[in-house]
Amino acid sequence: MGLSVFNFAKKDTEFFDLFLENAKFFHLGAELLDEVIKDPNQALERIEDILGLESAADEVNEKIINKLNLSFITPIDREDIYAIANELDKGVDMLQGALQRIIMYHAGHSTKRSHALTKLLLESTDELVKAFKLLSDVKKNQKEILDAVHKVSENESRGDLIYRADIGILFDEAAEAAKEHGASRAVIHLIKWKDILEDVEEALDHTKRVSDMIRGVVMKYA
Repeated sequence: MGLSVFNFAKKDTEFFDLFLENAKFFHLGAELLDEVIKDPNQALERIEDILGLESAADEVNEKIINKLNLSFITPIDREDIYAIANELDKGVDMLQGALQRIIMYHAGHSTKRSHALTKLLLESTDELVKAFKLLSDVKKNQKEILDAVHKVSENESRGDLIYRADIGILFDEAAEAAKEHGASRAVIHLIKWKDILEDVEEALDHTKRVSDMIRGVVMKYA
């Protein structure tokens, strides 16, 4: 009887357990960023938390790579394991970078709509957690996994629209602020939050990249 790649003993699910661990770190990082976007005054308090998540995610990624190097047989293609591990780790790094930028820029308060962008990021990282919980039995859970992947894709498309609207709001706010406080101050605020929103939008795009990798695994093994 041939080996079924998704019919494992418990020890063989370790790659999926580690994926899930880093997906959870990605989601926790999104929660921290959402809190700081809502109240940038929390940024300094939260930086140690996000740095801790980044360090923990690096450790998990190292475990995955070490296990991959020691494994003769892997449950999915080695290239897929390596790519998924690195992209999950990169996601946490991106959120840490966004929070660091808020601190570095002394950003002040954001646009009213930027919270909608971080809400989508929260939803998408949560969908990734759901997908990775199910991935070790892809045949049984194919529909649920693809549902989660589809939601991430939808959120990425919605995020593009929200991002463009947010940038428009920033320009409107800058025009109004220039009348009261002068152009220099208004332009500085515009540049700060344009960069920060780009970071959030790129993190949301990144959830789509990870979800596409999950979809690829489903297509290969379901």
